[in-house]
Amino acid sequence: MAEQTATPVTATAAPSAPEPTTLWVERTGTRAYTGRSSRGAEVLIGSQGVPGVFTPGELLKIALAACSGLSADFPLSRKLGDNFDATIRVSGDADRENEVYPHLEEVFELDLSELDDEARERLLVTVQRAIDKVCTVGRTLKAGSKVTLSFDVEA
Repeated sequence: MAEQTATPVTATAAPSAPEPTTLWVERTGTRAYTGRSSRGAEVLIGSQGVPGVFTPGELLKIALAACSGLSADFPLSRKLGDNFDATIRVSGDADRENEVYPHLEEVFELDLSELDDEARERLLVTVQRAIDKVCTVGRTLKAGSKVTLSFDVEA
């Protein structure tokens, strides 16, 4: 019977997860804030009608559209190539009495003229599934989310 020797197993450290991004807004003037991330990103936030800023509701809509686009990017690029054009328009009027957006509508604009009807339909089903599966913003809005608020005040 042959003698077996054990091969030593070397443990390697698993890749560390990226540090979570910290997000905050800072007041920069009357009804004006700058949203910031620990990765160095900034967005100007203010009231409707102020040039050069997004309202919080606009940011919500843009987050939804961007999430859909990012979720669909891989299946689309796999079929259309890396240089495809896409625009996702998002709209929805606020119900000011209740301060909610009761309906948000996204329109995904794509040129699929190079595909036949069957390939186009298959791709759109795949894209819809990808968005439904991994678009965290859309999934959160559809499911509802518990939001908590606390205060850290100097007394």
